[in-house]
Amino acid sequence: MLKTAFVTGATGFVGLNLIEELLQGGWQVTAMHRANSDLTYLKRKDAARVVGDITDAASVRQAMPAGVDVVFHVAADTGLWSGNNARQDRINIDGTRNTVEAALAAGARRFVHTSSVSAFGIQNGRIDETSPRLGAESPINYQRSKYFAEEEVRGAIGRGLDAVILCPAGIVGPYDTHNYARLFRLIADRKLPGVTPGTLSFCHVREVARAHVTAAERSNNGEAYLLAGTDASVLELIQEIGAALGRPVPNRPTPAWLIRMAGRVGALKGALTGRAPDVTPEIVRLGLRYFSCDSSKAMRELGLRAVPLKDMIADCAEWMVAEGRLPGVELPGRRR
Repeated sequence: MLKTAFVTGATGFVGLNLIEELLQGGWQVTAMHRANSDLTYLKRKDAARVVGDITDAASVRQAMPAGVDVVFHVAADTGLWSGNNARQDRINIDGTRNTVEAALAAGARRFVHTSSVSAFGIQNGRIDETSPRLGAESPINYQRSKYFAEEEVRGAIGRGLDAVILCPAGIVGPYDTHNYARLFRLIADRKLPGVTPGTLSFCHVREVARAHVTAAERSNNGEAYLLAGTDASVLELIQEIGAALGRPVPNRPTPAWLIRMAGRVGALKGALTGRAPDVTPEIVRLGLRYFSCDSSKAMRELGLRAVPLKDMIADCAEWMVAEGRLPGVELPGRRR
């Protein structure tokens, strides 16, 4: 039975939930983090901590235990701002290359790669695992970098690495500090600039974590899975967050031209400050898609469960409030 795990991205959103799931299942976990990482939440887990940086190949080789059963490569830069493209490529592409090479050298029995539906590029309509992967052609660097990160894994499979690729859609739940958590903060502070008219697919982070463990234990080498389960419009997402936080939100989408203008203003702000703005052209473009994922393969083979959007939102909101990440917010009664 596979019982030793090495986790990259251990201080991040998915990584922390994955470590919880592994520990509950009796796994021995080695969690890699950078020297300057915020260890607030990782220190609460009974996992061995090692210092390493996926952009430094030697440090990953040194941190990874020889003969580890499963390497869970979760670390990634999920940013959607062109100002960080070079850093994103180092983390997502070079970092994946360094991690698969370390796994091969360490004799890891399996490699589970956390990719993203973004590797499929900009598409409208419904996709599944057989849909064309258009990430290489995307003008959005996150999509491009996740496509080429997958290519590193697929190349390593050809050299003997036993690997599985998981592609989550929009992930919602506890330990989120950067992704959809930004929307929670904007809504809590009554600073939401607008609502794009698109649709997306969502999945609960705990279901994503469970799918990782099940994929490690059951999947065949080379398999790939889309992880989602719940489809909703961006407006429905915003309205659920507003209801959870007790904040007013728009009751209709903002015209696309106005949203695009907000993205251009954000790009100018980022260029002037050197920091990622709350709204970027990349965020706007993705939010204007009518896009969904068919996760029936993951449901059949990994036991992935669809979680209602309001429950995902409530779990994230409760965690953020409990951790003091939404000052001044007192949650209304949780709706079920």
